[in-house]
Amino acid sequence: MAKPPNVLWICTDQQRYDTIGALGNAHARTPVLDRFVGEGVCFDNAFCQSPVCAPSRASFLTGRYPRTTGCRQNGQTIPKDEVLVSKLFHDAGYRCGLAGKLHLASCSDGKVEERTDDGYDDFFWSHHPQPDWEENAYAQWLAEKGKTWDELLGEDLSPYVKGGPPAEFHQTTWCAEKTIEFIRENEDKPWFFSFNCFDPHHPFDPPADYLERFPVGDMPLPSVHPNEEHRQTTFQKLDREWAHNQPGEFHSGAMTDDDRRQVYAAYMAMVTLIDEQVGRILEALEETGQDRDTLVIFMSDHGEMLGDHGIYFKGPHFYDCQMRVPLVMRWPAGGIQSDRRVGGMVELVDLAPTLLDAAGLEVPARMQGKSLLPMLQGEDEAGYVHEQVFAEYYNSWTHGDAYGTMLRTSREKIVVYHGTAQGEFYDLEKDPDEFFNLWDHPDAQVRKNEMLLRCFDASVFSMDPHPPRMGPF
Repeated sequence: MAKPPNVLWICTDQQRYDTIGALGNAHARTPVLDRFVGEGVCFDNAFCQSPVCAPSRASFLTGRYPRTTGCRQNGQTIPKDEVLVSKLFHDAGYRCGLAGKLHLASCSDGKVEERTDDGYDDFFWSHHPQPDWEENAYAQWLAEKGKTWDELLGEDLSPYVKGGPPAEFHQTTWCAEKTIEFIRENEDKPWFFSFNCFDPHHPFDPPADYLERFPVGDMPLPSVHPNEEHRQTTFQKLDREWAHNQPGEFHSGAMTDDDRRQVYAAYMAMVTLIDEQVGRILEALEETGQDRDTLVIFMSDHGEMLGDHGIYFKGPHFYDCQMRVPLVMRWPAGGIQSDRRVGGMVELVDLAPTLLDAAGLEVPARMQGKSLLPMLQGEDEAGYVHEQVFAEYYNSWTHGDAYGTMLRTSREKIVVYHGTAQGEFYDLEKDPDEFFNLWDHPDAQVRKNEMLLRCFDASVFSMDPHPPRMGPF
């Protein structure tokens, strides 16, 4: 039986599933992640539980749904009684560390994120690279090198693509360096580390030489159907004009095709930098002889619209391009299979119980996800994947009147915008690109109502199982 593993949890920010060469993107330059996909188990249908950062992160760090954690919105502080999986590893004797973003509390208007009892012994916090706080450890690292973030910025190429710092001074590189330092300093003890870079989150600002690797004219245009807008909800229609429904920020409705191709190139260039830094981290594991005994996870907290359906960034949108994320796991000594692709659906709430199971630690009854470890080690996926996945958005940041829930099966998807009489219903077998919203289509009403009931049931069954019932009355 394998000894409990180290855990290296690599979580990027706002990275879609279809950004890696091995996952079908012909434009990607991701040799490290392509190889990594072949070395472990890759989940082709992994879905987050919220399309924005804080609720999603609170969910997968606790193994509980957003409505359950109480962290349902960006800017909302996770309740003190919520227990993070990192804290459970800390209490089990692991040395725990983090570099980059945590985002379980508000970190705006000059306020530093309030920490919960997260269990991280080494906490190198940098919510984003901009030097908005003295506590930004990335900005401190730049200062040690005699640099400032502002002076490292390149020339803005358009209203949509910014000039980012050179790769050697980039926040993604800093995250990798802190990760490598931690790996080398803790060879003699079990450890748990979270690599949480800000990329490929907007603004689209890769290093200039990385952007040059992606000829703009060769980049694809977003996935848009000419007849879909009139079927979209008011939330989608507003964001088609201005991203995040914030006039003056990012004028999606004014973009040319060249603008759209350039944004795609910038986004993919940011992914390439991530790929290279992941490569450095994996090399450090090999050099220290820890690669076989370390459970490595690569994932993202949610996706990016990237112009699909006419929308950029994120918001109360439950299209697959925003909900479906890359998820790959590798642990050679623990029997995780190599070069295996799982086609069934899983949820990010499954991660925390899976990690605890791998380490031989008790999975708390309050966790709502389920361990995927037996499937990772070779059991048939049928007993472990989900028949449906559930996600939520509750006035989470943009659109103060957007309270949405989503239920998706392999065949259909329903989205309910509560209190508005609006929604979306897709036949994914006939319309996998989600172009034709059948919410108001007369021939789809029976199937829509069946999915409405399933969505309502899911919202009830995702209520907090804690505290347990202690007696019959």
